[in-house]
Amino acid sequence: MSSKISLEPQKSGILLIDKPADFSSHDIIAIARRVLKTKKIGHSGTLDPMATGLLILLIGREATRRQDAFLKLSKTYRARLKLGTETDSWDAYGQVVAQTPVPALDQDIVNRAAQSLEGAVHQPIPFFSAKRINGRHMYDLARKGAEMERRYNDVTVEWKDVRLTAADEIDFTVHCSCGTYVRSLGYLLAQKLGCAGHLTALRRLEIGPFNVQDAFDGNLLKECAGETLYAQVKPLDL
Repeated sequence: MSSKISLEPQKSGILLIDKPADFSSHDIIAIARRVLKTKKIGHSGTLDPMATGLLILLIGREATRRQDAFLKLSKTYRARLKLGTETDSWDAYGQVVAQTPVPALDQDIVNRAAQSLEGAVHQPIPFFSAKRINGRHMYDLARKGAEMERRYNDVTVEWKDVRLTAADEIDFTVHCSCGTYVRSLGYLLAQKLGCAGHLTALRRLEIGPFNVQDAFDGNLLKECAGETLYAQVKPLDL
């Protein structure tokens, strides 16, 4: 196969990647473009650099034309919430902006707080997000210290498992509609419990019918041969 990057790939379909931490979704796409020697790659929704888990790459014209359908799929995440400290990004990669005492909690209190955020949720959009304002990413504006009004979106949330694992720590699994910021759910849950909080771990387990257990290990992506990676491309069946 030619070493040049072509517009059209050998094979069109979807490529499930288990994204490692400390890579942006665009880093993964750039590596896949280089390995597969094609520019025609889209995605089904990005993950924050801190987050790990399922990322669906859309390979080829036929797949990228169906990007909107993939973006609208619901998602399932597993996360860890640290109580008592808020960061500007609402995750562990941000700067600490507030610290509060953590009230005495038990599992019933935590369950009731999560249930109050079940169903339709009007959630704040993190300032450090890829949402655009006048064509510019909010995270770019936030890094430059620009003043921004808080923006919100409406999502649907189903808490699958919520566990108080320490006096100041909660592990939870959530199934949610597209457009949900799990960092925002952590922020809201901490508020319901009367304190600050931020996510210290986030992993995407599912996108629609697709599961991270079937994904290619993103840690192996850089050293992977093109033919090996093409063998992982699955036909479109959505």
